[in-house]
Amino acid sequence: MKRYNVKNYIRYSKDLKSSKIDDIPWRDYTRDQLIIKLMPYAETIAKTFSTADQASGVMSINDIIQEANLGLVQAVDRIDWDLINEDGDIERQLKGFVKKRIKGSVRRAIDINRGDIRIPEHKINEIRKNLGEDRKMVEMFFNSVFLSLDEKSENNSAFDVEDKSLTYNIGIMNAYLIGLMKTYLDDREFEVIRMSYGLDCDKMPAKKIAKILNIKGLADFVRVSQIKREAVDKLIDNVDPNQVIDFL
Repeated sequence: MKRYNVKNYIRYSKDLKSSKIDDIPWRDYTRDQLIIKLMPYAETIAKTFSTADQASGVMSINDIIQEANLGLVQAVDRIDWDLINEDGDIERQLKGFVKKRIKGSVRRAIDINRGDIRIPEHKINEIRKNLGEDRKMVEMFFNSVFLSLDEKSENNSAFDVEDKSLTYNIGIMNAYLIGLMKTYLDDREFEVIRMSYGLDCDKMPAKKIAKILNIKGLADFVRVSQIKREAVDKLIDNVDPNQVIDFL
C-alpha cells in the first residue's frame, strides 16, 4: 500500500488497528465485531483488483477498499449460520461466503464507474460466464465426460445397442481427470467428484459420500450434490481449453 499512502487510508488503518477484536469462537461474535474482524480480509480481497484505468475506470484503491467493506457489511447481514455450521471448518465456510459477495460488490462498483453506458449486471455476468467460446469448449468436455461416466455405471440394459465407435482408454482418461482435479480443486471437492463418478474407486451415492466426508445435516446428500456441481463449474472456469481440445 506504499503507493497509496494518503491521509484517508492512514486514518482508516489506524482506526482498524485500534478496533482490534480478540479471538473468540466465530459463532460468538456480534454483528459489528464480526464486520471489524473481517475488514482486513475485505481489504486483502480489494487489493486483488487492478486500479489501471482500463480495468476499473476512475476508482482508486481507496474507493475499491470502501466498496469491499460495504460488500462485507451486506454479506454479514445475510449470513445463514445454519448452513455455515454444517461444515466443521466454520472459518473457511464463513470467509468463502463473504468473499463471493465482497467481490460481487466491487465488480458492480467498477462496472458502474467504467463509462457512461450502463450494461445490466445480469448481462455482464452472462458475458463473463457463458459467452466465451473457450469456456464453452471446456464445458462441453467436462459435461460429456462426466455424463458418459454416469451412463457407464448406471445403464446396464441388455437391450442396448453396442457402441462400436472408438473411445479413449478409460484408465488414461481417469488418470488425466484426476490430475486436473488435483490441480484446480480443494480436497473436499476432489473427493466428492472422485467418489461420485468412481474415477479410481466404486461409484458411491451422495448419502454415503456425505458420511465418509463427515458432511452432516438433514440435507447432507443435497450438500454433496451442491459441492459436486460447484466443483465441475470450477473446473470449467479454470481449465485451459488447450488442456482438453485433443479430447473433443
